[in-house]
Amino acid sequence: MSTQHETGTGAGAGADVAIPSQSTARQTPTQKAATHQKAVHRVLILGAGYAGMAAAIQLGARVAAREDVQVTLVNAQERFTERLRLHMTATGQQLAELSIQELLEGTGVRFVRGWVTAVDADTRTVRVDDDQVLPYDTLVYGLGSVADTAAVPGVEEHAYTLSSAQDAEVLAGRLVQPHGSGTVVVAGSGLTGVEAAAEIAERHPELNVVLLGRQEPGAAMNPKAKAYLQGVLHRLGVRVRSGVEVVEVLPDAVELAGGESIRADAVLWTSGTRVSPLAAAAGLTVDAHGRIVTDVALRSVSHPDVYAVGDAAAIRQGYGVMHGTCQGGMPTGVHAAVSIARALKGKQPKPFRFGYYHTPVSLGRHEAVVQFTHPDDSPRRLYLTGRLAARYKETVSASPWPTYGRMKKMPASGAFWPRGGRFTRIREAR
Repeated sequence: MSTQHETGTGAGAGADVAIPSQSTARQTPTQKAATHQKAVHRVLILGAGYAGMAAAIQLGARVAAREDVQVTLVNAQERFTERLRLHMTATGQQLAELSIQELLEGTGVRFVRGWVTAVDADTRTVRVDDDQVLPYDTLVYGLGSVADTAAVPGVEEHAYTLSSAQDAEVLAGRLVQPHGSGTVVVAGSGLTGVEAAAEIAERHPELNVVLLGRQEPGAAMNPKAKAYLQGVLHRLGVRVRSGVEVVEVLPDAVELAGGESIRADAVLWTSGTRVSPLAAAAGLTVDAHGRIVTDVALRSVSHPDVYAVGDAAAIRQGYGVMHGTCQGGMPTGVHAAVSIARALKGKQPKPFRFGYYHTPVSLGRHEAVVQFTHPDDSPRRLYLTGRLAARYKETVSASPWPTYGRMKKMPASGAFWPRGGRFTRIREAR
């Protein structure tokens, strides 16, 4: 990939040293400063989620000694959001305050706090908070997903979500308001819904928790692991209704397809996610879900100066398109960073390959199920349950932050993950 900026303001691939011409030598100090600035390759990373943070730390560590590369990370909050633990925040449990700026110390990565409001792929600029324009030569797009509150009427107005720490804190405040008893409906029986329902039921035994969804909880697990998961939900008092679809959320109830109504004092919406429309608006090729379609190296198929990582990317492997998880998101961020570092040295990026290896699901603070998987995410026979599984899950949830810390000192330590063998090979030309 050529990294030369079309307007001549960027450095070409491998342009580690700028050799001044005679005309450059005769420039004034101001002109020389302008020439030096033009030689700097600007890498802009949007979003400091698990994938974006991995990209920033990894790239910052790899180019720290280079004065011709500038790395900037943009995020709406200074606090790192632990998406893996938002169900804990939603039940009032206090988590550590993880500072993005603190973690970036020593990497040379510049942090800009603000909301990304527009991306212009033609001029290679990003607008932040509408009043700041940041140019780039290479863009890493990591603006991940949020709960899809637009698909069903009433969700936006009446339901709570776990899209951010602030959203989870608002729900935590609501859950302590009912006196005596009340009903909390968790809409969506995927893993986020399961974890949230179990956590709420354990922390608030005075509440009636109802878990609704099209599929059974743990549907993707092997039969024994699924049975264990459902047994724990039953012991916690969670009432499960599978094979149902919510068609509207009202101020005090949810309406199901077929006309049934379930009363609800609070509704938590975990059914489906959506990504930011900014990529599509910028003219980048996206899939039906709005995710950036990438080549084998995680570059946009329409704009190779843009890398897409995490939930924002439609990344094809031999088994199909990857789904958004932390275990897959962090490797995409690392791979993008390594690819950019290679391109800056005049080398070609390598193909990205990733195979899944587990699905850990917490069921309160003392129980969990860990389903080990094949690289294509299909369940193996092996699984863990109980307190051992809970410790395993906690280790997984706590691992990103120290992993980022290690990458600052040893970048190569972040570049190890299961490649998936035959499951991830793509035999057909793209």
